[in-house]
Amino acid sequence: MINILMSGCNGKMGQVITRLSEQYGDLKITAGFDIFDSGRNSYPVYSNLEQCKEAIDVIIDFSNPDALENIMRFAVEKKIPIIVATTGISQNQKKLLDSASGTIPVFFSVNMSLGVNLVIDLVRKAARILESNFDIEIIEKHHNQKLDAPSGTALVIADSINSVLELKQEYVYDRHSRRKKRSKSEIGIHAVRGGTIVGEHSIIFAGNDEVIEIRHSAMSKDIFGTGALRAAKFLYRKAPGLYDMNDLIAEE
Repeated sequence: MINILMSGCNGKMGQVITRLSEQYGDLKITAGFDIFDSGRNSYPVYSNLEQCKEAIDVIIDFSNPDALENIMRFAVEKKIPIIVATTGISQNQKKLLDSASGTIPVFFSVNMSLGVNLVIDLVRKAARILESNFDIEIIEKHHNQKLDAPSGTALVIADSINSVLELKQEYVYDRHSRRKKRSKSEIGIHAVRGGTIVGEHSIIFAGNDEVIEIRHSAMSKDIFGTGALRAAKFLYRKAPGLYDMNDLIAEE
């Protein structure tokens, strides 16, 4: 049995993962960490990590960037593998993950969906082939409660495309402040916020007389929760290091 500490357990994703974990015979959420205890969980919830008495094998963090340093310090001190799925973390916080990975296994992904990560692989291949003749635009759509824009996934998609191009592209966010023609050395990135859209990413390759679009739509948050739980099974008893969805997909 893999015992999990759910960081951000009372948030939307924390509750999704709690529900989904009940379908696994080899996973169990043994404790939670959150600023507020809603009283609706079947496991103890701590607002102070130092009070956690349960034996923990893996931490899943789906909380807030402001809480990352605290949960990472706890993970390193206790030598517990951690999955960081919190979005909107800073470059300095990414360096923190990299540093911690020298001591413990750290799994980081801005999007826990297997489908999204397969799309990223497809987009990378398409960009390599279409580079000289196609303009590239990324459109992402999310619910009206999402704080960061553009999404971390949109930026990862753009970075993945740029990584295979001979001519590195500039990222242009919307175009309302630039009254001029589109250049050949840019990737347009556009954010839409509204309603209860779970998440949608479209990558458009626009050429002369033809358009290729690669698109992923999330119908529910369950896909992210399933990915996080699969990552927990993957990370359990791994050696220290920095892992991501590519490592998980390669092993499966």
